[in-house]
Amino acid sequence: MTILKTLIERSHNSCELCTSTDELQQYTIPPALNENVANDILVCNTCLAQIEEREEMNPNHWRCLNDSMWSEHVAVQIMAWRMLQRLRNEGWPKDLLEMMYLNDEALALARATGEHEDEANKIIHRDSNGVILQAGDSVVLIKDLKVKGSSMVAKQGTVVRNIRLDHENSEYIEGKVDGQHIVIITKYVKKT
Repeated sequence: MTILKTLIERSHNSCELCTSTDELQQYTIPPALNENVANDILVCNTCLAQIEEREEMNPNHWRCLNDSMWSEHVAVQIMAWRMLQRLRNEGWPKDLLEMMYLNDEALALARATGEHEDEANKIIHRDSNGVILQAGDSVVLIKDLKVKGSSMVAKQGTVVRNIRLDHENSEYIEGKVDGQHIVIITKYVKKT
C-alpha cells in the first residue's frame, strides 16, 4: 500500500489537522527528508498554504487544533504543536500548549524548525543574493560543488527542489541531487 493510501485510510479521507475533505494531499513534516507514514500527514490546501506561509495565518481556522493535537499519530501532534507555537501570541493557543504532551523525541522533532523561538532568535537562511530561504523552496546551484565523501560533483545550474534547512547553522541547507541527500552551503545557491 502506498504512503498516500495509508494516510487516506488512517484519516478517513480527511485533513488530519482540520478534518476538511477538500483537496487533500500528503505533506512530509520538516526536517524529514524521506517520505514515510511516520513523517507524513494528510492535509487540505488551506492548512498547507498556511503551514508553508504562502497565505496569512487565519487564527480561527486553527481552532481545530483543540481536537487534532490529541491525535494518536506523532506527526500530527508535531504539526499541531508547531502551529500552536506560531499562534501563541493569540492567547488561546497558550492554554492548549500547556495541556499538550509530547514525549522527548517528538518534542525534539517539533522544535527542529524553530517554531517555538521568538523571531529575533530564529536562524535565517539566505541565498547568494540575500533572499530568505524557507523549507520546501527550490534553489539552483551557482557553482560546481564536490560532494564530500563521494566522487560526485553537483553541477552548476542543477535545480534542488524541496530543500530542508539546518536549524543550527544558517549557512547550511539539505537537498537531494541525483538521488543523493547532500548538505549545501547557502552562498552557492540562488532561490528560483
